[in-house]
Amino acid sequence: VQLVESGGGLVQPGGSLRLSCAASGFAYNDYVVGWFRQAPGKEREGVGCVLIGSGRTRAVHVANLARGRFLIAHDEAESSDDETETTIKLLMTMLKAEDTAVYYCASGRDNVCNNYLRANDFDRWGQGTQVTVSS
Repeated sequence: VQLVESGGGLVQPGGSLRLSCAASGFAYNDYVVGWFRQAPGKEREGVGCVLIGSGRTRAVHVANLARGRFLIAHDEAESSDDETETTIKLLMTMLKAEDTAVYYCASGRDNVCNNYLRANDFDRWGQGTQVTVSS
């Protein structure tokens, strides 16, 4: 499994940002991709997750810290060489300074997208992308 995040950057408070996670190499039809973040000196925390089954979104969960401000969207597209490209987007609005962190996408089995959203339940991780909210 390979996960590659993109889209991080500097944004002003109240602004919006869209992160993308390009995911590939899954051996099973059903799996979960989650978004996590980690600020300096803090533990990694879950932002949200999506359960994907046979290429379709089956369920989406957004953690309380992001509810009402962040959305998670899943998209499947055929590339020019007939491969399927899977993208999981994190759409962030009304950003605050406390949203500043490195954001990661991660994958896990089909039963880990839940209210607990524990990082230990996810076994593959991307390299992360920095999001900085500052004026």
